[in-house]
Amino acid sequence: MPARNPEDLDRLFSEALNAGDIDALTKLYEPEAALRPSPDQGVHGHAAIRSALAGFLGMKPTITMTIKTLGQAEGLALTTSRWKLTGTGPDGNPVAMTGQGVEVARRQSDGTWLYAIDIPWGLGWGA
Repeated sequence: MPARNPEDLDRLFSEALNAGDIDALTKLYEPEAALRPSPDQGVHGHAAIRSALAGFLGMKPTITMTIKTLGQAEGLALTTSRWKLTGTGPDGNPVAMTGQGVEVARRQSDGTWLYAIDIPWGLGWGA
């Protein structure tokens, strides 16, 4: 199901992550989109995004999100999402993460929305 508005992207992201669906996750991004999967790493393009997200799926994660559009103009939207993720680390121990992401979404020619930039760790990660 495609994103019909910017907020749909984060909702669809959480559904796909919780289901372990790497194909559905990757399809939420533009072909040359940028993702910051960790505070010190940025990746670009579907192949790199798919690889980065596959690492998260290895934790068998469960994520919940609260989503808000901050602004929208000329086919671009700036959204934010507060998220909580739990899963199992490579060592078998429980993992819990929280954050407030910042995303730029772009309306596509068919009216659907895709991520152009996704920074799950938000703007304060380096502070």
